[in-house]
Amino acid sequence: MNKKFAPAALAVLGLAAVLVCGCKKKTDGGAMPAPVVSAVTVLQQDLPWNIEYPAQVAGSLEIQIRAQVGGILEARLYNEGEYVAAGTQLFQINDKEYKVALEKAQGALAQAQAEERRTQRTYARMKKLRADNAVSQQDYDNALSAYETAQANVKVAQAGVSDAEINLGYTKVAAPISGIAGKEAQSVGSLISPAGESGLLTTMVQIDPLYVNFSMPSQQFEKLAAGFMSGQIAIGTEAQKEQLAADKYRAVSASEAPVYVEALLSNGKIYPQKGKIIFFDSTENSQTSSLAIKAEFANPKNTRILMPGQFVRVRLVGAVYKNAVLIPSSAILNTSQGMLAYVVDANDTVVARPVQAQLQDGMYIVTDGLKAGERVVSEGLIKIRSGQQVQVNLKEFKVSREEPAVQAPAPDGRSVAALEEEIQKSEAPDTQAVPDEAQQQAVPAPVPAADAADASAQPASAPAAAPAPAGK
Repeated sequence: MNKKFAPAALAVLGLAAVLVCGCKKKTDGGAMPAPVVSAVTVLQQDLPWNIEYPAQVAGSLEIQIRAQVGGILEARLYNEGEYVAAGTQLFQINDKEYKVALEKAQGALAQAQAEERRTQRTYARMKKLRADNAVSQQDYDNALSAYETAQANVKVAQAGVSDAEINLGYTKVAAPISGIAGKEAQSVGSLISPAGESGLLTTMVQIDPLYVNFSMPSQQFEKLAAGFMSGQIAIGTEAQKEQLAADKYRAVSASEAPVYVEALLSNGKIYPQKGKIIFFDSTENSQTSSLAIKAEFANPKNTRILMPGQFVRVRLVGAVYKNAVLIPSSAILNTSQGMLAYVVDANDTVVARPVQAQLQDGMYIVTDGLKAGERVVSEGLIKIRSGQQVQVNLKEFKVSREEPAVQAPAPDGRSVAALEEEIQKSEAPDTQAVPDEAQQQAVPAPVPAADAADASAQPASAPAAAPAPAGK
């Protein structure tokens, strides 16, 4: 080789080596790193099987108050919409003609009794004379028949008096049950006829106890029944198992029942009284594919917290899903082929796996497809694909019941919960729907000067945030 060109050749080779090394480093540094995904560990533990259903409140008795005699309606003796006790007079129908009818019946009875006494004396004389053969058998028989006829006439007259007394009593229309009396159907001065539409005077609803009607989807009932038979779902405690029998369940109170019902009001609060199931339909509604259920709630103070016709939500409490396999709701991807979960294996590779699960309280109860301890992707499922290598950011997944939201204090420093508790303690049984004049004219207590500045700097009231209903 020419010595003159040797240094130039070495320089070219060195430059080529540098370029090759540089290109290799750039290629190695430009490779895309494995994406980071959030994952949770599949849990297995007992979970209360609390499912909510829409429901409607009804009175335990809803009756029509009808006139049983005709006449002019003279007076209405109750306030519409108030709570009245059984036996309270509601209406007064003109009773003059019924009083006259009663007096006639009493006079007829007096005549019949006088005739009875006369025939009795005649029969007594004939009986003595017949013993001495002083009168014929025919005369004796006639005296006996006259006396027996007079006795029968007395009974007829007594029935007439009773009938007249009943009709007179019907002019005072009384409440047959305790409950809320509705709006009058006939105004004072109207002519009432018991046989026509004018006979309807008002309606009444008994609100202690109250009924709450709801329906359970047939598919859900099948899961509950199958889980109970297999032992996967337990109802009540071990001590309450014998109370599941129909006869014993009817005998226990709602607070002691192995499974009871809670009513959730529109403000998110739970009705203070527990309900007990008193009716479970034996046939499925073919139009809604559901089973009708009725629960009974006590209303000892006859309050208006629950009202007939009101829509609420109810929750069945007492069933426990034993050893439930649980994942958060965000770990399930719903596709046209069904539910999928992305499982991260030991090599940090994502594997799509079909699962079967049911949603409850913001999480899924997995019945097939996953095991406790496995890792599943919990966020960003649409951004990954099966077989992809990932970096796992393992997050903690806990199952806990939601605590009620803390309510902001009122301007005077008391919390809303404290104010409501104070109102409930001072609440009397509902005996009158119309507020007293003294209550209407009550003057609120003045705000202390020290609190006035604070009160002006904040809202007058801060409504508490209602907790999200469970089971959605």
